[in-house]
Amino acid sequence: MTLKRVILGILTAIAIALVGLSLLNSWNQPQIQSRLELYQTNLLLHASQWQGEINSSSSSNANLISARNSIVGDEPLTAALTQYQEARNSTQKSLTTARSQLKQIQSAAAAKSETDPAAKDRKSPQIIALQQSIDRLATLQSELDLRVGILQATNDKVQEALKLWQNLSATENSKINAVASSAHTAAVLAGIWSDPPQLLPDAEASIRNSLDGWFRYRALAQLYKLQERSQELLALQSAEQATAEQAVEKLAIVVGMPAIGLFVGTILLIGLTVQWLLQRQQQFDTANSGPLLARNAGLVWDVPWDGEIVWQVLAVGFFFVGQILLPYLLLPLSLAVLKLNPATFDPRSKAVFIFATYLLLAAGGLSVLYFSIKSFLPLPKGWFRIDWRGNWFLWGLGGYFAALPLVVLVSLINQQLWQGKGGSNPILPVVLDGGDGVAMAVFFGTAAIAAPVFEEIIFRGFLLPSLTRYLPVWGAIGTSALLFAVVHLNASEVLPLATLGAVLGFVYARSRNLLAPMLLHSLWNSGTLLSLFILGSGAK
Repeated sequence: MTLKRVILGILTAIAIALVGLSLLNSWNQPQIQSRLELYQTNLLLHASQWQGEINSSSSSNANLISARNSIVGDEPLTAALTQYQEARNSTQKSLTTARSQLKQIQSAAAAKSETDPAAKDRKSPQIIALQQSIDRLATLQSELDLRVGILQATNDKVQEALKLWQNLSATENSKINAVASSAHTAAVLAGIWSDPPQLLPDAEASIRNSLDGWFRYRALAQLYKLQERSQELLALQSAEQATAEQAVEKLAIVVGMPAIGLFVGTILLIGLTVQWLLQRQQQFDTANSGPLLARNAGLVWDVPWDGEIVWQVLAVGFFFVGQILLPYLLLPLSLAVLKLNPATFDPRSKAVFIFATYLLLAAGGLSVLYFSIKSFLPLPKGWFRIDWRGNWFLWGLGGYFAALPLVVLVSLINQQLWQGKGGSNPILPVVLDGGDGVAMAVFFGTAAIAAPVFEEIIFRGFLLPSLTRYLPVWGAIGTSALLFAVVHLNASEVLPLATLGAVLGFVYARSRNLLAPMLLHSLWNSGTLLSLFILGSGAK
């Protein structure tokens, strides 16, 4: 075995270990999908309050009212209560599991300290991570308790709400500041919904600090009614109507556009499948004619390198640079020199930091790719083909519509398997919570331009064709799609991303133009970012 292979083997073992640890760490982390559902529920609650302009007969007003009725449904409050109770139960279950795990680890650590006194005062990284996870879950549960109680009170379940708030208010002396703040707000809410009411002196300030969106409106309205502050109540109702109208418009985009895409994608898939079934027995030139699903199916790449080059590009260019060099060497050193702490970054700084980090990752990966295949230049025809002519745009757009129903179907199954756990891309929560236009533009540059270009060059431009030296095209598509999903380092996203990767691979194998999967990838990420931005800015 050569020295090069020994080094590649060591790097591969380290990379596999780090990827495995990342997937394991994501095992009990909440999915972004769970938060998205609550954010959409918040928008639905806002929209349910919109009455429209009573004296207006304009078509736009009538259209918005129709959209609200079709989107919100007959019993939005009941549906919202169910959604929030499910989220609360899931959080409570995760919190119980995490506390049990921490207890077991601490017991094992205590037993070890009896034989190793020096270990008594040391906290393992696993204990620290678990404690942080418990604090986050406890904070989330206290926030959900506030909101579930308001939904219960609004649904004429005041006694259930009072019991929930009283249990939460008992934790007012919690060491977690956010939990203590929620506990005090719970006492405020219990007071204003009690009979007779018991108003605390800082009731309004506490409500404004701990609640937002529809929940703040409901609590303040209840407070103003008790205090007989009619002017403030009218102003609050007017502001809520404006917010509710915006919520209807945003929901029409968030719900309506994907619904249209799903419909178009389903029709497209059915049409292509029928065409393929009808013509599969016919003789045709697969490069230029026949059913679209069979275009270029008979063409293969001339692969001038062996598997060791593929191994080298992935192990060094992707895993070593992305999992070792950047996170453990370059970034910590750069941050130390510049005296920066990412934990203190605002949304814009986070967006720029993520963009710069991704550019470094892409530059390192592409450099390793170039120097790995440099000796094989000029490459055979068809490699890394980017041609602005031809029908690449239709392939990319059609692939996007076709991917929608496939990924949605797999995601629905995936949700049942993971039950809201499994982690998510760390960029997504930042976009969801940011609500900043400049940060959003930078995130767009990362997710809709930089990521599609870099990832398509690596996974579709290089990896997929290289694998055809050892696998049939369909096997190369599936293998490259699975690797594409795994390197995103979130267990719950493997199946949906593998499905998307398979569509990306199929589009590239049939179009033989990297612009097609780049467009599909960009459209997918752009749609995700747009939905997150609308939900994040509209639900608060």
